Amino acid sequence: MIDAATKILDLPALLAARQRLREAGQQLVMTNGCFDLLHVGHVRYLQAARALGDALLVAVNADQSVRELKGPERPLNGEQERAEVLAALSSVDFVTIFAEKRVTPLIGAVQPDIYAKGGDYTVASLDPEERAALETAGARIEILPLVPGRSTTQLVNKMTGTRP
Repeated sequence: MIDAATKILDLPALLAARQRLREAGQQLVMTNGCFDLLHVGHVRYLQAARALGDALLVAVNADQSVRELKGPERPLNGEQERAEVLAALSSVDFVTIFAEKRVTPLIGAVQPDIYAKGGDYTVASLDPEERAALETAGARIEILPLVPGRSTTQLVNKMTGTRP
């Protein structure tokens, strides 16, 4: 049994793992997000992302960046817990937590081969700096379909009786 905590890497350990993949001729897929309440949409998305290459890195927004992106009531789960839940998935090879609002600096450091985003994005709607970092890295951008009706915000609204 793999200990999920061994998949959660800081930047130096992540860069060492990235180098081992390069030396083995393997492709790294990278994705990122808040992953606040893991649901079936996330699981299917991560499985599809993993199928694009040899290893999947999930970069998780730190708590402060989630608040900046989603508002003061989020995240519902702390960054370490979100990372641990993701690391427990068989489709996820590595997890790292990033503090910035955008993942751009991490993209520049890791230089993924493939970058996956959910279908609520298009290549054109990606943050311009993020897209530029991906182009500089030579990463192929893959937009994966969403699972209709499945999102953390919808779950939160359902639990609280809030209408969108």
